[in-house]
Amino acid sequence: MASKSSLLMTAQILTLRLKRGLALSVQTINNYHFEYTDCDVLGSRWRVAIPNKPDTCTGLPDPVKGTHCTFSCKEGEYLDMKTQECQKCAAGTYSLGTGVAFDEWDSLPAGFISHGINMDLGDMYTNCTNSTWTPKGDYIASNMDECSSALSYAVSLKQPGSVSFQYFYPDTNIFFEFYVQNDQCQSTDFQSRLMKSSESDWDSHNVQLNSGNNVLFWRTTGFSLSNNAPKPVLLKNIAISGVAYTSECFHCKPGTYSAEPGAARCAPCPANTYSNKGATACQDCDKEKYSGIGSGTCQQRPPCTANDYFYTHTPCDSAGQTQLMYKWIEPKFCSETAEGAVELPASGEKQTCPPCNPGFLSSNSSVCKPCTKGSYSNGTECSKCPVGTEPVVGFEYKWWNRMPSNMRSSVYIVLCYDVMTGWEVAGEYIYTTPGDLDSDYMMLTLTVPGYSLAYSVEKNNERAEFSKITFVFETKCTADCRLYFMGLNERNNAVVESWSGTNGKQSYSYLIKSNFTVSFTWSFQRTEAYTTYSSDFAKIYSVHITNVIDGVASECRQCALDSSHKDSACVPCPSGHYMLKGTGMCKSCLPNTFIRPEQPLGEEACIPCGPNTSSNKARSSCVSDCTLAVQYKGETLRYNFSPLANVTHFESSPRFTSKGLRYIHQFSVGLCGTEGRALASCVDNVTDTTKEVNGYVCQSIIMPSEVRGQSVVSSQPFTIGSTLIGVTTESTLDHISSSENSFPADSYLPDVIFYYRARETTQACKNGRSASIRLRCDPTVTAMDQLTAPSKCSEGTCDGCSFHFLWRSQHACPLCSERNYKEIVSACTEGIQRTTYVWQQPLRCTGGVPLPAPRISACVTLAFWLKFGASIGTLAAVLLIAISCYFWKRTRKLEYKYSKLMMNAGEKECDLPAADSCAIMEGEDAEDDLIYLTKKSFFTKIKSFSRERTSDGFDSVPLKSSSGMEMEMN
Repeated sequence: MASKSSLLMTAQILTLRLKRGLALSVQTINNYHFEYTDCDVLGSRWRVAIPNKPDTCTGLPDPVKGTHCTFSCKEGEYLDMKTQECQKCAAGTYSLGTGVAFDEWDSLPAGFISHGINMDLGDMYTNCTNSTWTPKGDYIASNMDECSSALSYAVSLKQPGSVSFQYFYPDTNIFFEFYVQNDQCQSTDFQSRLMKSSESDWDSHNVQLNSGNNVLFWRTTGFSLSNNAPKPVLLKNIAISGVAYTSECFHCKPGTYSAEPGAARCAPCPANTYSNKGATACQDCDKEKYSGIGSGTCQQRPPCTANDYFYTHTPCDSAGQTQLMYKWIEPKFCSETAEGAVELPASGEKQTCPPCNPGFLSSNSSVCKPCTKGSYSNGTECSKCPVGTEPVVGFEYKWWNRMPSNMRSSVYIVLCYDVMTGWEVAGEYIYTTPGDLDSDYMMLTLTVPGYSLAYSVEKNNERAEFSKITFVFETKCTADCRLYFMGLNERNNAVVESWSGTNGKQSYSYLIKSNFTVSFTWSFQRTEAYTTYSSDFAKIYSVHITNVIDGVASECRQCALDSSHKDSACVPCPSGHYMLKGTGMCKSCLPNTFIRPEQPLGEEACIPCGPNTSSNKARSSCVSDCTLAVQYKGETLRYNFSPLANVTHFESSPRFTSKGLRYIHQFSVGLCGTEGRALASCVDNVTDTTKEVNGYVCQSIIMPSEVRGQSVVSSQPFTIGSTLIGVTTESTLDHISSSENSFPADSYLPDVIFYYRARETTQACKNGRSASIRLRCDPTVTAMDQLTAPSKCSEGTCDGCSFHFLWRSQHACPLCSERNYKEIVSACTEGIQRTTYVWQQPLRCTGGVPLPAPRISACVTLAFWLKFGASIGTLAAVLLIAISCYFWKRTRKLEYKYSKLMMNAGEKECDLPAADSCAIMEGEDAEDDLIYLTKKSFFTKIKSFSRERTSDGFDSVPLKSSSGMEMEMN
């Protein structure tokens, strides 16, 4: 191949003609070259000579039978069209045989297409026309904005092949996927598209391809909630096999070489050497010049400065001494003889060795060895744990005389040459050494085999963490430096926390909730710009990680003595018991308490449950059975929130990043319930390994589905509430406040508030996060997901640590009771009376006591009582008249007797004595009866009764004389 441009042109022509079914090979022979005809159905073809000039038609070789269409040469060979045989490539060239390679990215190679995909998200439109992949010489870089950008390459394979490439994917704020479309435009399955994030170096990826047309796609989409632009995805060394034969070999690019014929690839030149295009060997740079690995030129060495060397300590000797050593940074690029250069300080100063780290023992004062199982140490000597105790295993590094065996230092350099040392030990701390470029990533990686909880703190359903890592660090920066702390979870190296600029000495802790998180990396970058030799640094003073498998112990803790276990010296106290100090004996906690997760000694290990909660069976936390009784205004209000206990999801209002990309916060709530309940769950499905967090309340970020072509894209989940603190109507509980002003009340019923807390701490939330859910009775709301955030804090929080929500529902009303309904009694109709029960309005209760059924009873009507009263009245009147007549008659007889006596007294006044009595003597009635000469009618008698008396005051009374003559006497 004459030049790189002709290679790119040939590759482009080859791809296009393969798509049209025409295999082309070019080899110039005088005034003509050879080509193959189209393959027939049997896979046969002919070799024909094609004149280089259109007017030359004589003297051409006759067509001959060509090789079969599936014929190909091995790696390091090419097809000689004249002899139709494979020949080895000459030194200084290489060949992939049936493939093509792209390892130079000064410009976009022929056949590659890069384009931005406009983001049309409903009410937000983003123009992404300029969001493309950018060639950077040795690699190609993706876009860094919040757009979707695709790099594609179309290729036609004559036989099954493969595509391989190297990539660097350090930032999960960019979604990176690779997929292939075939002749039927069928794409790779979604899960296999997602690329594994890079831990600290370039990763390789290989995909098998079917014969026929294939279109390769590399697609990225940026998404960042911060003002910092995400780090781009880098690609290099793309190789595709199975395309066809190649009729020529490619020259090695500058900075590489191939020394022997038949090379399949070119090797990079070592540091301080260089090579030109097509080189068979690398040339040494002049003494005052230098170069990096794979360089095509040499550069003038700058004067050495204090940033070109670092110091370290030698291993301790038998006398317990270590030497302070100064070393040049390798590879060394500076010149000690240049004007203004500094000299390397003298090494050899002896210092006293620091003690061994906790859990280790000094052996011959030179090497620290771990204590045996069941022992502990403070760094001086190992001791067996006393009876009734168990070792607290893990790793604690606070003395840095040598790099721990499970830690390694490296430097990731974008420009492809390697530096061995990124972090160096310095006695009391480990620090970053100066790199070749300030854009380099100084990597420190800690690897552990896994985690195992001690039996005294055995994991249960209410506890999610396996371990905790704590480290003390410090950064000093003059530029835009940044320290990243990353955790490798199965396949993804995600950023847990980062710090920018200068940070004073401080501590950070991270709860490890998965046994897959077995690697942690601290990465320090001085600046993103390609400058050199900054004095910025990061220091780590101590690292402490707990519950590590095969870890060492710095102390022992007491545990129960009542039984033993094959993997432990002792077992924990039974559920609901605490350990008496200094005895190893267990004592029962008071009812309705739970045990601290770390289980300290003494009665203080028993923590009372919050209001209206009770301890679970394991006595590890407190739960609520969703029922509640509250005294309010002299009444007992009873609640049952079971209908709200199922996991509920709700979303905040849409938000936008600084670049205009829309996202929302989704919350999941598992309000209450006993053991075995479904927990609220939030996931991260950005990468092929799903991360999931569980608890009472959690949050994740939901991005538009158009970004990734799937239904839901969720990322950055975290727990807001993992522990239930209590359930009450009070606005403050355990230093968590739920202000009534955030949710103005419009009901006379009290709000019931659930309080939660999450123990995981962050840089912003040093005391962890908390949440309160205020339940408010609203009989008009039948939906289960009517949760809202405060109007002043639309994301549910104003400080990022305390979250507050209002949940309106009819199921938040108290249970109905007899006081919530009244009875209505109807009028008596035809001897029947109906009693009906209705709810009092407005109704502010739910469930509970049902309305009684209508009741029917017999009754007496008003007409009956009127008739009965009239009859009784008539009877009473008749009886009264009869009695009046009787006494009237008796009175008339008395008057008659009196009149008779008076009359007799007048006739015989002198002869008879005065009457002794006015009474009627016995026998007088028969003798002196009143008689009437004539029979009178009833009305005549009444008239006679009512006649007026005479002037002397007496009535005229008919009397019967002794002679039987009737006369009237006045």
